[in-house]
Amino acid sequence: MPATSKAQQKAAGAALSAKRGETKPSELYGSSKEMYDSMSEEELEDFASTKRKGKPEKKQD
Repeated sequence: MPATSKAQQKAAGAALSAKRGETKPSELYGSSKEMYDSMSEEELEDFASTKRKGKPEKKQD
């Protein structure tokens, strides 16, 4: 399932970085912290690899 906004894509990238050990999980907050705790590395890769072109900055409810 691809990210639906640039904000989701960025948060997934931060969470993926922590999952891989490139950054500390303690540096995460908000959505990226929740993603880190609840999603697998494969799911995060899917979200983070989404193309940004044409995506809104934030998801509309």
